[in-house]
Amino acid sequence: MGFLFDGLDAESYDRSYTDWQLVRRIAGYIRPQSRRIAIAAVAVLLTASLDALLPVIIGRGIDAVAIEGSGATLAASAALLVVLGSLSWIANALRQSASARAIGDVVLQLRQDAFQAVTAHDLSFYDRFATGKIVSRVTSDTQTFAQVMTLTMDLVSRLMLVVVLLGYLFWVSWQLSLVLLALAPLIVAAALGFRHVARNMVTYARRMNAALSATVQETVSGIRVAKTFRQEPAIYAHFAHENAQAREVNLRTRVVFASIFPLLGMLAGVGTAALAYRGAIDVRGQAITPGEWYLFIQGLGLFWFPLTSIASFWSQFQQGLAAGERIFALIDAEPQVRQSGAVALPHISGRVTFTDVDFAYKPAEPVLQQFSLDIAAGETIALVGHTGSGKSSIARLIARFYEFQGGRIAIDGHDIRDLDLEAFRARLGIVTQTPFLFDGTVRENIRYGRRDADDAAIERVARGVGGGDWIESLPDGLETRVGERGAALSLGQRQLVALARVLLQDPAILIMDEATASIDPLTETLIQEGLDTLLAGRTAIVIAHRLSTVRHADRIIVLRRGTIIEQGDHEALLAAGGHYAELYTTYFRHQSLEAIEAAAEAP
Repeated sequence: MGFLFDGLDAESYDRSYTDWQLVRRIAGYIRPQSRRIAIAAVAVLLTASLDALLPVIIGRGIDAVAIEGSGATLAASAALLVVLGSLSWIANALRQSASARAIGDVVLQLRQDAFQAVTAHDLSFYDRFATGKIVSRVTSDTQTFAQVMTLTMDLVSRLMLVVVLLGYLFWVSWQLSLVLLALAPLIVAAALGFRHVARNMVTYARRMNAALSATVQETVSGIRVAKTFRQEPAIYAHFAHENAQAREVNLRTRVVFASIFPLLGMLAGVGTAALAYRGAIDVRGQAITPGEWYLFIQGLGLFWFPLTSIASFWSQFQQGLAAGERIFALIDAEPQVRQSGAVALPHISGRVTFTDVDFAYKPAEPVLQQFSLDIAAGETIALVGHTGSGKSSIARLIARFYEFQGGRIAIDGHDIRDLDLEAFRARLGIVTQTPFLFDGTVRENIRYGRRDADDAAIERVARGVGGGDWIESLPDGLETRVGERGAALSLGQRQLVALARVLLQDPAILIMDEATASIDPLTETLIQEGLDTLLAGRTAIVIAHRLSTVRHADRIIVLRRGTIIEQGDHEALLAAGGHYAELYTTYFRHQSLEAIEAAAEAP
């Protein structure tokens, strides 16, 4: 059976909780809803009492006809049934309303906590775990949890009915009541015996659904790439395989849960036969009346149904516990980036200091070792080097997206681990090579960095990037909708919007993963003009891919395998004839104006 669960291993942050731990944790969410739960409990008790009276009244009516021959008593019983049924409906409606509101608020808080945990995790968390699986925990698992809470309230209502009814049955005939109760422990034991198997199967089913969600999300997100490389058949085949696996896992889960009902039905049938036989003997011996015998037979349905429902409920309950386990594991996942303080610097000048920093994404694969670098406030440095040299890692560590394992990183002399991250990142601007825009207007995307900015401020910074001419090329100016991920704009326009967004934020430290690496020369000129405005008076760390940015840097840091091998300005490094001169000749020289003009004049 192992092949069926291939690829459905738990995430590394998953953990096992006992049923009692989960119940206690869930109780913490229910506690604020105590008032509504109390109202629902009273309504449940009232409903159960009224519903328990219904078969009693019917039994009395049967006795009135069979023994007394009183039509008036029968009419009174019928009228009383109508009244009790109406009151039961009102009490049940009150219970449904109170419990629905309580459950809704519990799930609301649980989902908010799960989503807050998602937003609080550092970027390394998203490097290691599929986005679709994380989304599944916040949406699908919380919804399953809500359904289980609703089922729990229904089961409690039925169990209350059984308790009230049993009290009357013992008063009528304790002998028949003991027969009724004799097989109850066996039914409960049989249902609970499936607990371990049920939890395992449900957990695999939840993981399978999460894996399927992740596959669909990844496919939709990368559909352009898939079509470019004509991989539609391959991604469909992958989906078909996972879909078939999901079918088998879910089928196996249903078979496991369905197998208990024949056993429970057999046990209930034995109990019904025993009760009917003993009751008939008692009626013949006039130990009980026909109406009382009917009441016991009627009580079978009211008694066996909640007990046999435990099996069905238990499967649902296990789904709820499995869902809760996955949600709480997400909430409890330990972040790798940990702050030892919460110092909010009133002013950041922008000095950044690395002192003997050790960093690795994976323990056995170091990226930086004993790395030291001092960046002065207001200085623009360009990080240059081959792929894997550590350029992006340095920028990510400054942004505190990842935890370093040794050494010290300081901002204006303060250890970055002691800073209030929210306040620090408010003064940190980041421009990526491929900017991400949210579905909305250009204006809304620029305002994203400062929600309180007015339209005049947005207009000012937008026109401060590239002279503002790019705005005129947009169909509706700043009100142009950018589409999902900015798909309605060109890459250059998206980059200009991203620059305006950072400029509005007015950061003290700017991290830029070369904003001009993937665009045309004309747009590059506009962006370079925007960069001149953006870089003025700020500390800037630029991951360089273009000559224009390298030449404008105050200092160029040349990296190889996480080590600084050269540093200086453009002219000094060229004159030194070292690794930078080699990189310049190989990658940068063709970007120079002289090279472009020579290429244009060539026949």
